[in-house]
Amino acid sequence: MFENPSILTAIIGFLLVLAPLVVVHELGHYFVGRWFGVKAEAFSVGFGKEITGFTDRRGTRWKLSALPLGGYVQFAGDMNPASQPSEEWLELPEEERNRTFQSKSLGARALIVAAGPVTNLLVAILIIAGFTLAFGKLVADPVVGGFVEDSPALAAGMEPGDRIIRVDGSPVETFDEVRDSVLPYPGEPLTVAVLRDGQEREFTFDIASHIERDRFGNEFRLGRIGVMATEGRAVPVGPFEAVWEGTKTTGQLLHLTTVGLWQIITGRRPVSELGGPIKIAKYSGEQLISGWYAFISFIAMISINLAFINLLPIPALDGGHLAFYAAEAVRRKPISAKGQEWAFRTGMALVLTLMVFVTILDISSLNIFS
Repeated sequence: MFENPSILTAIIGFLLVLAPLVVVHELGHYFVGRWFGVKAEAFSVGFGKEITGFTDRRGTRWKLSALPLGGYVQFAGDMNPASQPSEEWLELPEEERNRTFQSKSLGARALIVAAGPVTNLLVAILIIAGFTLAFGKLVADPVVGGFVEDSPALAAGMEPGDRIIRVDGSPVETFDEVRDSVLPYPGEPLTVAVLRDGQEREFTFDIASHIERDRFGNEFRLGRIGVMATEGRAVPVGPFEAVWEGTKTTGQLLHLTTVGLWQIITGRRPVSELGGPIKIAKYSGEQLISGWYAFISFIAMISINLAFINLLPIPALDGGHLAFYAAEAVRRKPISAKGQEWAFRTGMALVLTLMVFVTILDISSLNIFS
């Protein structure tokens, strides 16, 4: 087992993970905003009081702020939480008003807002694609090579050499697809169809709940059917296939994140599995001392999670803005400025409450004062 990282290492790892991801997220908003002719008044890494910064020739204030837990781009015209036209906005000269966020079409505003999380997903895709291009795609056929102790699949009657063709009715072509159908669902029933001696057979059993511990002592509750793959092989891929593999893997990780959150909401997973900034800092430090491959892979995972969180339909997050734009597209008129403002204030309160809650969970689960 590795020695746990020091507090300094955890802080350095946290900053090396979060700061670049916040910057690329906000750069996504910034560049798409500029593409549509919107002036950015401020670009901040962090919240709160400015520590240092400069103003460029376009009038954008680039700054580093005191609380390093996010960032923002303030576009011209953002005079209220809902980014709605106001009397102050209407009084602006026409040329200046045309460079504000509110002056743009519904589609343009939606693209500007979506650009942040989409950029985070692109970062993850490029990291995964880069690794795939460099090391090849690891492929293992969905053939049972053996069983671990207390295997539910073995107890149900599966045998070495069985070729898995469907899991819960969905066709599978690789062992990874079998794994992805099992890992997020501990304790849930599963139906596996196999080919044995040219004949199809079906087995139904419950996925075992397995607690896996990494070298730092962190525990993860995973589903397991106790099946081992046959020997895998690394298949070289070209740039386009590498990008496709990166896109596909990013989509799968987004799906797993969604499933995990829904399981917590519905009580099938403990709420202690949620992680806040302290736990992310701990994991960042652990991956930092584990080597560059582990650390960059962790950055890709956090980038996916950052995109996922921002796309949640909570007012004050990007997903909340997009939800209001969707409502506006359906209604053919925006929700009232007052209604949106109250929603965004409520959303901000919810986000802050959630941050406090997960921080308390982090302190409790990590025994930070012991």
